[in-house]
Amino acid sequence: MKQLNDKDIAKMIGEDFFPDENSVQKSVRQELHLSTRIPKKEITPAHITIDFHEHTEEEAWNMLVNLVESDARSATVITGASGILKIKFQQWARDSIISPRILSFTPINNGSFSVKLKKKQ
Repeated sequence: MKQLNDKDIAKMIGEDFFPDENSVQKSVRQELHLSTRIPKKEITPAHITIDFHEHTEEEAWNMLVNLVESDARSATVITGASGILKIKFQQWARDSIISPRILSFTPINNGSFSVKLKKKQ
């Protein structure tokens, strides 16, 4: 079956046919294969889990900054039961440049925290 184009439709309804802008844009996008060329926006999940195990203090800080800069509203931060990163996380969450974005953090168990984040402005 033949697919109708604008000329075929114009013949059927008369010579005063003007396709609407949406149909023109849709056909141009299909011809140029724009749906495969334009990357889709990544959707940040509402909840993110980050794990500091086997990471340095600097890497853990960068992971936390990335979390705060994301659109996530909550997170689980796994620090481990002992070690410097458990202490550092609590200091960072309370007294650093990212602390204004953290609404609250509460221990889940001895080595992880539940974090609530303010909505990004």
